[in-house]
Amino acid sequence: MSDKRIAWAITGAGHNLNECVGLLRKCERIDLFLSRAAEEVLSIYSLDSHLETAGMMIYREVKASSPIVGRFFGGAYSVLVVAPATSNSVAKFVGGISDTLVTNLFAQAGKSRVPVVVFPTDLATEMNSVGPHRKQIKVFPRAIDLDNVEKLRTFSGVDVVADCAQLERCLAAYR
Repeated sequence: MSDKRIAWAITGAGHNLNECVGLLRKCERIDLFLSRAAEEVLSIYSLDSHLETAGMMIYREVKASSPIVGRFFGGAYSVLVVAPATSNSVAKFVGGISDTLVTNLFAQAGKSRVPVVVFPTDLATEMNSVGPHRKQIKVFPRAIDLDNVEKLRTFSGVDVVADCAQLERCLAAYR
């Protein structure tokens, strides 16, 4: 087992949020990073109380930059996971914009050659999702959102996964 931790960031996505929270609760040695939007969505989906697990450190977005992102250069992390990742975050990753906690984590992971695993919300032209009140809804991602996911797939050091089973298999390599 590695002595390094897993850095896991959650953005403001509701799609696959419950599954991602379930998976991260199974992991050990997690530092969890929550965007402001993630905190809102976790509360809306009544998942905020499910995050407290032994040994998990939780960092909240207070400012866009944070000294904690420097831990990537110190070798503290084996991988950065961004799951689920909104179309907004994916677009910023692709465009090189680092103006939030999560986009700064992505940039610093890349600059320190820490592998990144991203589970985007927008993966098909039509998807079923679960809304905040457990109601099934149809989602129709825009072409630009799907294009950004494809661009992200070309980034060196970044794995884009399509479901929680694939995410779990990727994580096994970094535990």
